[in-house]
Amino acid sequence: GGDYPFLLHNTQLGFNLAVNVQLPKEKGGLGKECIWIDSENTFSPSRVIQIAKAKGLDESALKKIHVARVYNSEHQMLVVEKLPETINLDKVGLIIVDSVTSHFRADFVGRGELAARQQKLNRHLHQLQKLADAFNLAVYITNQVLADPSVLFGDPTRAVGGHVLAHLSFYRLYLRKGRENTRIARLIDAPDLPEGEAVFRITEKGIEDA
Repeated sequence: GGDYPFLLHNTQLGFNLAVNVQLPKEKGGLGKECIWIDSENTFSPSRVIQIAKAKGLDESALKKIHVARVYNSEHQMLVVEKLPETINLDKVGLIIVDSVTSHFRADFVGRGELAARQQKLNRHLHQLQKLADAFNLAVYITNQVLADPSVLFGDPTRAVGGHVLAHLSFYRLYLRKGRENTRIARLIDAPDLPEGEAVFRITEKGIEDA
C-alpha cells in the first residue's frame, strides 16, 4: 500500500470519497456504495483498503466500490448509459469518473476535431447529470489542466473540456501542490459558496487537514 505518494491528488480525493460515502450517516457518510469509472488505470485497491481501515472499515469496503475500466470515449459513454441496467443505483451514493476527459482528448486530436469532441463530452456529462438527478447521487469527475501559453498573466492553466465542463459542474476544485508536501484545494465557481482555499496533506489515512 505504499503507492499513495505517486498518485495524483484528484485521484487521492476520489479514494477518500469512495470510502467516505460508505460510512454511516452519523459519521458523515451516506451508508451507500460507489461506482468508479477508470479511464487511466489509476484505481488502487491497496490504497482504498488503507484508507478504509484508517476510517474504521475493513477490506469489505473494496466490494462496495464497483470499478469499470474503460478503454476509449465510446466505451466510457456506453458504460455510463448502461449503468441503470447493470447495477442497482438506489444503493449507490457516488459515481467517480477518473479522468472524465482523457479518452476524449486521445480520440479527438487536433483543432478540426474540437467541435466533435466537445459535442460528445457534452452528451457524456449530460448522461451523468441525468443519473445524478434520477437517483439522487453525487458525481465526482477529475480532469487535467493544460498549460495555456496564451495566458501571460494569472494562472497559466486551463481545464480540458473548456466551457462544457465549467457549465455543467456544480462545484469546481482546483488542486495544486503547496509547500512542504502539502496540497492546496481552491474552490472556484461555486454557486452558493464564496471562493476559498484549504490546505491538506495526503497521508496513509487519506486526506487530512494540514
